[in-house]
Amino acid sequence: MKYKVAFETLGCRLNQSETASLHRGFLQKGFEIVEDTAAADLCVINTCSLTSQATSKCRRKVRSILRKNPDVCVATVGCYAQTDVEALRNIGGVDYIVGTADKLRLPEIVASPVKLPEAVVVRERTVKERFSVPGAGYYPFHTRANLKIQEGCDFVCSYCIIPRSRGPARSRDFDDVVREACDLVSFGHRELILTGINMGTYWDGGRGLADLVEALSNLEGLERIRLSSIEPTTVEGTLIDMMAEGQKLCPYFHIPAQSGDDEVLLRMRRKYRVSEYVAFIRDIIKRVPNVGLGTDIMVGFPGESESAFQRSCELVEEIPFTHIHVFSFSARRRTAAYSIKEKVPAREITRRSAAMHDIADKKKQAYYEAQQARTLNVLFEERESNGLFVGFSGNYVKVGVDTPLDLSNRLATVRISRIEQAAPKSSILAVGEMIEVESHSSGVKRGCG
Repeated sequence: MKYKVAFETLGCRLNQSETASLHRGFLQKGFEIVEDTAAADLCVINTCSLTSQATSKCRRKVRSILRKNPDVCVATVGCYAQTDVEALRNIGGVDYIVGTADKLRLPEIVASPVKLPEAVVVRERTVKERFSVPGAGYYPFHTRANLKIQEGCDFVCSYCIIPRSRGPARSRDFDDVVREACDLVSFGHRELILTGINMGTYWDGGRGLADLVEALSNLEGLERIRLSSIEPTTVEGTLIDMMAEGQKLCPYFHIPAQSGDDEVLLRMRRKYRVSEYVAFIRDIIKRVPNVGLGTDIMVGFPGESESAFQRSCELVEEIPFTHIHVFSFSARRRTAAYSIKEKVPAREITRRSAAMHDIADKKKQAYYEAQQARTLNVLFEERESNGLFVGFSGNYVKVGVDTPLDLSNRLATVRISRIEQAAPKSSILAVGEMIEVESHSSGVKRGCG
């Protein structure tokens, strides 16, 4: 019998990467992947525990799936499964609770997906040692693929549950990363997004992140390498130089700031002052032409006064960010910030979040407006309902062109002529005319031969 498996992924890009690895693992075990959980024999929910909202969403997702398909075997894996077994067990109907250390073994753990009288719990402690990832991620119909290179974190920011859910920082075997990259390129992916919890701490056999990027840059058929979120204190100068050279490393950094107030940063146990962060970002802007910049900002951290919040607003206004992820503080048990007494009222956190989102929308609009008359290199993905073929530039601008051509997975040079504001408010599109488009990508030699 060929079993059917469906996946639900919550949370970060690293979770997306791990779900793709699970896709491949279940395919190799003879499972069929389906989109509809109601048609599945097994539903795998890759969970998130970053905030209380995230864990609540996980519980709602489990209940929703069981309402639609009471007979489906449910496996919850990942961060929430690692940090709160009882919360998942108490839902009723969950058959497997598998933590972060064992989640990629799920195809072996669930050989036959049947409902169980009691949940099987697999939750081992993580060991601080380098690791490998079996196989390669499965990303059907995607031009880009996530590539996991690092796991865990030793920084222990006072608000963050991740060191408990993901364990200590550890790096993936250098050669194993290159091996999967080769496979992903051979599958047709032209852009790889390097992912990890604290990616800038990558280190294996005397080689760091810049060395890894250099090795991947030599892969024939790989056109782009993109970095996911990276801590400001871990960015090597060599990476900035490589980005400035305009080769394969995309000119985009997502560097969390979290706050624009030094006292709040100190309470958060962040490793820099605001002035240091600003100077660092200014240096990147100076060295990398038209660089795209993203950041994370937390509002409502305990003790954040109105003046401290205003300083965060001033920081965001000062830097030409393109993407700003706004997080409301969420008290997580077993973190240092949980016991800080100076709580910001929930209503005030909501107000600050809305105000910061407004600034974020304006900053994104301003950056997109600045792209007019510029020429961008775009990797196209799909045709949207408005008829435009869309993709992303190296600096992570969403670009659309009006063309009868099928541009799927093809690179083109586009001159931006106008900016369109769509619904929802934060959805912006840079529209332009193609100056040059490559021949169909199927003719490109790929892989590591």
